[in-house]
Amino acid sequence: MSTIALVTGASSGFGRMIAEDLARSGLIVYASMRGTAGKNAGTVADIAAWAARSRTDLRTIELDVREQLSVDAAIERIIAEHGRLDVLVHNAGHMVLGPLEAFSAEELAALYDVNVLGTQRVNRAVLPHMRAARDGLLVWISSSSVMGGIPPLLGPYFAAKAGMDQVAVSYARELAPFGIETTIVVPGAFTSGTNHFANAGTPADQARAEDYTAGWPSDFADKMVRALAATVPPEADPAEIGRAVAEIVRMPKGKRPYRVVIDPASDGAVVGYAVVDRLREQFLDRIGFPELRRPTALTA
Repeated sequence: MSTIALVTGASSGFGRMIAEDLARSGLIVYASMRGTAGKNAGTVADIAAWAARSRTDLRTIELDVREQLSVDAAIERIIAEHGRLDVLVHNAGHMVLGPLEAFSAEELAALYDVNVLGTQRVNRAVLPHMRAARDGLLVWISSSSVMGGIPPLLGPYFAAKAGMDQVAVSYARELAPFGIETTIVVPGAFTSGTNHFANAGTPADQARAEDYTAGWPSDFADKMVRALAATVPPEADPAEIGRAVAEIVRMPKGKRPYRVVIDPASDGAVVGYAVVDRLREQFLDRIGFPELRRPTALTA
């Protein structure tokens, strides 16, 4: 029986790579995105052609993580076609670039809506089915910025990814008694090979942004972006993220890692996460719930 997987934000970048790698592994994969009949119609055709060439079962599905009705309709379709959803990959997200003060509160809220609230909308549609089955896997695509180096000009995005990471951690504890597994995959700053930086948004308050530009040393922003890119070795391959997710899904239940850091820039996240995750495990021990480290239904 084939495993059924959904990848959010799969029109390009990490999401597209993850969806293709999962399909290569023999899963039935739904690559979700907005505008399947509009802005992403070409992507839908490309994915269908790729699936035919590779003889895989990779499908596209309309899903806007910002709209609960859109999310519900997508999940209802998957459940109607297969009766279940085994793997959910939370990948949908958006990046912005610019001085933090130049972004309005509404712009930060919109970014949080995609990166954090979007996962909540999808979970509320998916988890009742996984809990009923007492089985399932959630894979969250986080960011090394949550525990590693934090360069300037990416503040709103980093804050949103930190929020998503905390949501993932809380869900891992609460879903463990239902036998639902969690793996948090942490990419570093892959500055090429995806559209992440190329499609980054900018602040609406350009006058405020120009105040910063005028006050900073000459070419400060450009130098910062180049310096960040220089930390990434030439051989860094963003496709490693998709391969890692596929490997995690192939692992036997109960053997999957809680967190995987893939950071070619070595910004310190691997150290930061090791310390924080261990402290959190120790706290679970302290309050008498060590079984929440892993799904307890495995041994029930």
